[in-house]
Amino acid sequence: MKSDSRTGNLLQSGIIFSAISFVTGLGNLAFQGVLGRHLSEPGQYGNANSALGGLMTLLGLLPAVATFAVTHYIAHFNASGDSARLQGLLLGCRKFLFRFTIIGSMLAVIVTKPLSDFFHYDESLMLVTLGCALLGLWASLATALCQGLAWFKRLALIGFLAMLLRVCFGWLITFKWPSAETAVLASAFALLANLVLLFWRKDLSLHGEPVPPWNREFAQYFIVSAAFVAGNFCFFQGDYLVANKFFTKEELDAYAAAGILARALPMTVWPLLMVLFTSRSAQRAGGVVAEQLKLFGLSGLALVFGAICLFALRAFFLKILGKYTPQAAEMVSPFAVTMVFVGLLQSLAYWALASRWQKTSLLYGGLGLAYWLALLVLGKTPAALLQTMFAAAGTAFAILFIVWFVILRRDKPVAQS
Repeated sequence: MKSDSRTGNLLQSGIIFSAISFVTGLGNLAFQGVLGRHLSEPGQYGNANSALGGLMTLLGLLPAVATFAVTHYIAHFNASGDSARLQGLLLGCRKFLFRFTIIGSMLAVIVTKPLSDFFHYDESLMLVTLGCALLGLWASLATALCQGLAWFKRLALIGFLAMLLRVCFGWLITFKWPSAETAVLASAFALLANLVLLFWRKDLSLHGEPVPPWNREFAQYFIVSAAFVAGNFCFFQGDYLVANKFFTKEELDAYAAAGILARALPMTVWPLLMVLFTSRSAQRAGGVVAEQLKLFGLSGLALVFGAICLFALRAFFLKILGKYTPQAAEMVSPFAVTMVFVGLLQSLAYWALASRWQKTSLLYGGLGLAYWLALLVLGKTPAALLQTMFAAAGTAFAILFIVWFVILRRDKPVAQS
C-alpha cells in the first residue's frame, strides 16, 4: 500500500477507529456492571479489577515490549516497500513471541508466590490470572499485525467481538460462580475473538525470499520499547497493586469502581494514539506531520472533554456499575484529573517511541518508575494515594512535555522538508 494513500486519511482513520472502540467501551462498561452486581461479597469486585488491570498487565510486560517493537517495524517495512524484511518479520513473529512466551511463563512462575504474598492476592486468583496472561501473549500477535499493517477496522472488529464474548460469557459464569477468578476467566475467554484473523490469512501472503530483520538496531529499539511499556504500566495501572496492598476490602471496591471510570479516559483516546503510532512509525517527515499533530491535539481535547463529562455524570455511571457509594463518588474527580495527565503523558510517549527518540522514551520509563515508587511509599490510604497520583502525574507530564517540545522544535525544519 502506498504511503500517500495510507497517510492521507489519517485523521479519518483515527476518528472511525475511535467511534467503534467507544461503542466497545460501553459494552465493557456493561461487563463491569455485571461484575458489580454478581460479585457482591466485599473485596471480590476490587480483587477482580486489580487482577485484570494490575497483575495481568504486570505479567504481560515482557511480551508487550515485543509487540510494540514488532508493530513499529511492520509499519516501517510496509511503508518503505521492503517486502523481503516485512515477510521475514511476519514469518518470524510466531517464533519470536513463542520464545518470549516461554521466558515470560518461567518468570511469572518464579514471581507468583512472592507477588501473591506482597500484594495480598489469593494463589487461586494468581493462577487464573497467569493463564489469562498466557493467552494474552498470543493475542498480542494479532494486535501487532493489525496495528502495523494499519488494519484498524479489523482491529476494531476484533475488539467489538471480544466485548460481546466477555459480556455474555462473563454474565453466565459469574452468575453461576460469583468470584474474582471467574471474572478473570471471562476476560480470558474473550481473547478467542482474535481467531477471526484466520479469515484474512491470505492477505499476509507475500512473494520473494524472506530476509530476517533482527539486527543491532532492532535490539536497541526493543530496549527502548521496554522502557516505554514499563512507564505505561506504572502510570496507568501500577496503582492497582498499591491499592491492593494497603486498602481494606470496602476501600478497594470503591477505589476500583472510581478507577474503572477514570481509566476509561485514556482508553477512549487509545485508538487515536494507535493510528498516530503506526503513522509516525511509517513516516516522520513531510506533510503527514501536520496530520499527526492534529491527532495529537484531538486526543488531548478528548481527554479534557471526557473528564468534564465524567465529573458531571459520575453518580450515573457508578450506579451502572452497581457500586455507587459516597466514597466512590468522591474519588472519581481527582482520579479523572490524574488520568487526563496520564493520557497526555502516553500521547507524548507514543510520539517519542514512534519517532525513535530513545532518550525521551527512556526518560518516560524512568518517570513512570519514580511515579510508582512514590505511590508505594506515600499512598497507604485512598486519599493519600489519589493526592500523590495527581501531584506525581502532573509533575511528570510537565517534565516530559518540555523535553518533547524542545526536540520537536529542533526537528521542525527536518520534518517539513
